[in-house]
Amino acid sequence: MKIGFIGLGNMGAPMAANLVRAGHEVTGFDMAEVSVEGVTMASSAAEAATQAQVVITMLPNGPILRHVANEIIPAMTRGAAFVDCSTVDVDSARAVASQADKAGLLAVDAPVSGGIGGASAGTLTFMAGGSKAAFAMAAPLFEVMGQKAVHCGASGAGQAAKICNNMILGVTMIATCEAFALADKLGLDRDRMFDVVSTSSGYSWSMNAYCPAPGVGPQSPADNGYQPGFAAELMLKDLRLSQQAAGSADADTPMGKLAEALYTQFVEKEDGLGKDFSAMLPRFEHRGRD
Repeated sequence: MKIGFIGLGNMGAPMAANLVRAGHEVTGFDMAEVSVEGVTMASSAAEAATQAQVVITMLPNGPILRHVANEIIPAMTRGAAFVDCSTVDVDSARAVASQADKAGLLAVDAPVSGGIGGASAGTLTFMAGGSKAAFAMAAPLFEVMGQKAVHCGASGAGQAAKICNNMILGVTMIATCEAFALADKLGLDRDRMFDVVSTSSGYSWSMNAYCPAPGVGPQSPADNGYQPGFAAELMLKDLRLSQQAAGSADADTPMGKLAEALYTQFVEKEDGLGKDFSAMLPRFEHRGRD
């Protein structure tokens, strides 16, 4: 396919490179001066979108997505697909999809899970919203860039799935870190703690696959000084999106709200900025009960 790719940062660049390696013709654009092997760089987002069969965006937030959509939708060919892989608010995703639909385009919101490592290895998971026809057009590209793509429903459903998933992740990581800190103060060995919890009712991805305690369980960012695999500020972004969505939907999410407040404090008032989101553990280790 002829593909336009807008947003060639830490995630977008390796995703675009994988498309090139699969034989697709990729024209890219980014506000920063970047180069990706095999990608032809355009001078504007509209130029990258012109005559493309599929345009993929990987952008920081909803307002930027809306701005880029205003620029590229008029330049796109009717029948082409607009595939947004950013993690943004549900309202922005639906607004852009509606705008694309009115222009005769196929729209897919498809945020990803898997981080920079997954983007490089082509093992991302895509959570997609949009029509069946739109998803079918994007599916071959998801197969190149990832290992799984789930059609979650109509426009906005992909963002809803990502936001709900990461709200669970934020809450369970905090609970896991709290439990390790409590175990320490009760004199329970961390390895014994892991052996019990990882095989009993406390099982979770945060414990079993991404343990926040160094030297316990599989390798994780905790074993690398909490250098980010998934940065705390990105978790905070997703938790804020979850609470924005909860407000729009009139949903009661007290644990999500508390997780947002704790990550806000950790990132903005403590030393969490630039650390992995699992670095909540040393935070709790050094705190007493309020």
